[in-house]
Amino acid sequence: MKDWKASQAAFHTANKSFKDDLTDENITYSEDIVEDVLKHFVEYVDEWIYPAKSYVVGICYAKFLERDFGEDFYEVLDDPDLLFGNDPYFVPYSEDEQVYEEILRELDFNEDLGMVPDIHEYYREEMFFGS
Repeated sequence: MKDWKASQAAFHTANKSFKDDLTDENITYSEDIVEDVLKHFVEYVDEWIYPAKSYVVGICYAKFLERDFGEDFYEVLDDPDLLFGNDPYFVPYSEDEQVYEEILRELDFNEDLGMVPDIHEYYREEMFFGS
């Protein structure tokens, strides 16, 4: 098992109550996924916009795993368990290649903008659990 997957599993074992429980959240369903995803990368979006949020988190995780663990960006983005099964709206790369490629063509990934810092903070807790 890869180190990051082991850490992720340990984090979720220790934090059993964590899950993307959206039952009590006011969810907006995205009509323009690409536009809404790109907005998350430049603005702080204090809304639950799905499936855009899932694409954003998946792309961020793939970028961070590429940098921190030397993983292949597209391989991890295509892993259905990338988000540990906690996001019911996450779609692996191969299941929506066209949308992902449109996003990636327009994306200027900056770790200091939009929702990226919040996602990075959670990613670090999860991937470096116990370190």
